[in-house]
Formats: sequence, structure tokens, C-alpha cells
Amino acid sequence: MNITELINEKITEALQPEFIEVLDDSQAHAGHEGAKSGGGHFYLTVTSDQFENKSRIQRHQLVYKALGEMMKKDIHALSIKAYTPEEKPQQQEIS
Repeated sequence: MNITELINEKITEALQPEFIEVLDDSQAHAGHEGAKSGGGHFYLTVTSDQFENKSRIQRHQLVYKALGEMMKKDIHALSIKAYTPEEKPQQQEIS
């Protein structure tokens, strides 16, 4: 299982998202000082009921908790877009 799949699995287990998308942008950071340790660069978009009544910081903390040790060794940078189902962007609509 690659890192993207593992991120997806951990977030799905912890937050039961309505929508999740994990993009690996590590190749764009080859040679970057932080990438030397092996950690990748990722973009995460997730929609979950568990973000209801939570601040942006609290939402990010839920994501970090779900990823646990991955944040220390497998992930160097993580961009997070965390929405409640009511906030979700139009492009998440499934036809």
C-alpha cells in the first residue's frame, strides 16, 4: 500500500468522510530540503460530519490525530481542506 492509499484509509477509518481526495505532489518537491528525510507533500480534501461545530484548527487536529505517526515520518507537508457536508464545494457533487 502506498502513502496516498494509507492516508485515505486512516482518514476514512477515523472520520467516516462523505468525500475524500488525497493528491500526492511529492514529485514537485524533489530535492527540497524537507523531502530528503523521505516525507512527501500531499493535498487532502475531506468532507465529514465530524467537523460540525469545529474550528479550522480543531478540524486539522482531527486529521493530524487520524494520521498519527505518519505526520512524523511519511508526510513532510500536508495541505488540508476540511468541510462539513453543508459546506462542501459544488465539485464534490456526485451525479
